[in-house]
Amino acid sequence: MTGDGAPRTLFGKVWDAHTVDTRDDGAALLYIDRHLVHEVTSPQAFEGLRQSGRRVRRPGLTTATMDHNVPTGDRSLPMADDTSAAQMRALERNCAEFGIELHGMGSASQGIVHVIGPELGLTLPGSTIVCGDSHTATHGAFGALAMGIGTSEVEHVLATQALWLERPEEMLVRMDGSLGSSRAITPKDAILSVIREIGPAGARGAAIEYAGSAISEMSMEGRMTVCNMSIEAGARAGMVAPDEKTFAHVRDRPRTPRNIDALVESWRETLFTDAGAERDREHAIDVSRIAPQVSWGTDPGMTCDITEAIPTPAEFSRGDESRRAAAERALEYIGLEAGTPMEDVRPDRVFVGSCTNARLGDLREAAAAVRGRRVADGVRAMVVPGSQEVKRLAEAEGLDRDFVGAGFEWRESGCSMCLGMNEDVLGPGERCASTSNRNFEGRQGARGRTHLMSPVMAAAAAIAGHLVDVRGWELAEAV
Repeated sequence: MTGDGAPRTLFGKVWDAHTVDTRDDGAALLYIDRHLVHEVTSPQAFEGLRQSGRRVRRPGLTTATMDHNVPTGDRSLPMADDTSAAQMRALERNCAEFGIELHGMGSASQGIVHVIGPELGLTLPGSTIVCGDSHTATHGAFGALAMGIGTSEVEHVLATQALWLERPEEMLVRMDGSLGSSRAITPKDAILSVIREIGPAGARGAAIEYAGSAISEMSMEGRMTVCNMSIEAGARAGMVAPDEKTFAHVRDRPRTPRNIDALVESWRETLFTDAGAERDREHAIDVSRIAPQVSWGTDPGMTCDITEAIPTPAEFSRGDESRRAAAERALEYIGLEAGTPMEDVRPDRVFVGSCTNARLGDLREAAAAVRGRRVADGVRAMVVPGSQEVKRLAEAEGLDRDFVGAGFEWRESGCSMCLGMNEDVLGPGERCASTSNRNFEGRQGARGRTHLMSPVMAAAAAIAGHLVDVRGWELAEAV
């Protein structure tokens, strides 16, 4: 409740608790609890500090990693791309000069920034988190207000540990029902279904809170997948109110605060949406009715059930001429015709990885589809763990042996083919079944074609040689 007794949302409570000042135009100066940086969006920010003679205001609250450009193959070899190598050298130099903790390429805790934050215990309920990366919303799964920022804003946070922001509208997305126990329907399918229904601008500029029985049922990894893809619906942030699963996850991490017990009690008492609190928008979905989802076009809203055929532009647009034109362009780019059954689509490549789906649970899902099977002829498949810790844990369980035995490449941690900033790229015209978050034109390589899906669906596509409804598969149990 507010001081006047009005009910407040989870977002409102976190926003208000971090507001230092408010301008006449309504923008708020928010204190930032945790700043995450990587090699791509930080060099100019550090150079700006250097040129203005400024220091990092709170270096202990900034954490850096190398993830976007890092090679995922043999790291003893020289880097193939000079620009990538220069960006990584710059991050090493900047972190050393400004006293910032760095999880570099040789670190045992190196990994994708949105994987290592929760892994290390840097992501805490009720905190504000920013990073020069659009998928920072991932951390909202813990009840944090987490947002991507631009390079100029990265510099501002480094210099002041605060940031001027316009307060976004609020949106509630209820996921009711249950995903079930078959392991064929996943949180990735749930969030793709939402984006499919509301469109890639359906949550434009809003902070989404996810709630409902399906969210309560999800693991923390599943909630991170959902919050991660909030951005693909146009949202500014995605959040889930913390619960006992959240509190268990943040305990006993390398950076877990010493007063964790007191913090958990405070979070239990405050970090939830009050009854009667209002939002600007709402959307509800019954996840028990969804099928495995696969994208057919060039934005995540261009998605359908695996059992369906690609819609015609007229069917897809529902009278919206701009969406009709987008669908026509998408089909031309993706190289498919309306009416093609999705199960007839044959990938050249399969990618299991990214900040969306490269955690241990994601790799377990994928391994369940490949154990004892072989990758189809003509398909090149790779698994890229989200961090070195994920890689170690997966290898301890023997998941690497499952993948390698099936013909997958087992690689080092990094962003990899999600955005193709290293050597992991699609060739022109190549088609990829991908667990990443975006299927934009050229996202995984110039003229490459991307189909988004869950880890178990991508792994099954590698085995079958075409997109396939994994609900008909016998999935192996964990060993």
